[in-house]
Amino acid sequence: MSEKSGTAGAGELILTRPADGVAMVRLDRPEVLNALSLALRQALARAFTTLDADDSVRVVILAGSERAFCAGADLNEYVDATPVEIIGRGMDRLWGAIAGCRKPVIAAVRGHALGGGCELAMHADIIIAGRSASFGQPEVRIGIMPGGGATQRLTRAVGKFAAMKILLAGEPFKAEAAAAMGLASEVVDDAEVEPRALQLANQLAALPPTAVRFIKEAVLQGMNLDLDAGLQFERKSFQLLFSTADKTEGIRARLEKREPRFSGS
Repeated sequence: MSEKSGTAGAGELILTRPADGVAMVRLDRPEVLNALSLALRQALARAFTTLDADDSVRVVILAGSERAFCAGADLNEYVDATPVEIIGRGMDRLWGAIAGCRKPVIAAVRGHALGGGCELAMHADIIIAGRSASFGQPEVRIGIMPGGGATQRLTRAVGKFAAMKILLAGEPFKAEAAAAMGLASEVVDDAEVEPRALQLANQLAALPPTAVRFIKEAVLQGMNLDLDAGLQFERKSFQLLFSTADKTEGIRARLEKREPRFSGS
């Protein structure tokens, strides 16, 4: 099933269901390397809000095109913008719709993932990068700074000293370097990026959804808590999973040496 949202030249997404339980959100502005216009940001927020509320969706793949995952913000909308105009765009709410998705999000990255595009990839839980992928935060080179979370998410992902070099110098880096510093989960040939993302999405979609959601919540919450509070959050989530039918089915299947049949309950 395929659905196209947005209007040509103003911001487009293509929404598909490539497999049971899997939704793919594809940025579709190839003429500008999938640059993030306000219309595209709004379409992304609507798509993720809808998919998060859809119980038939268990995993979301976020993809771009062959040349670019996303080359960053559409600078035509920034060059004459005032602080009041930027505030009025409500970027925090638009980014928050993606960050708040309870389902696992897999970014399938080929080509450019720069500026807002790199930040978009960092909103995912898993990043599958093609060998051609180029990451970076070049905002400083045009007199601004990241505004979609890079100073926080990148630092948490790769550590202070690697993040400082990336943010302050604004230089791009390739997929192998991203993987080495912990920014990419896997690096594969470009032609294998989306097939690998779909393979992994199918694998995750077959797992008990409540356990998957609780794991994602615990990891993200733990990034904002001290160790004792994070451990307490994990422990409570672990305990709650003992109320699910999938817990009983999963353990019985392991003891009986058979494949589990998870119901999502």
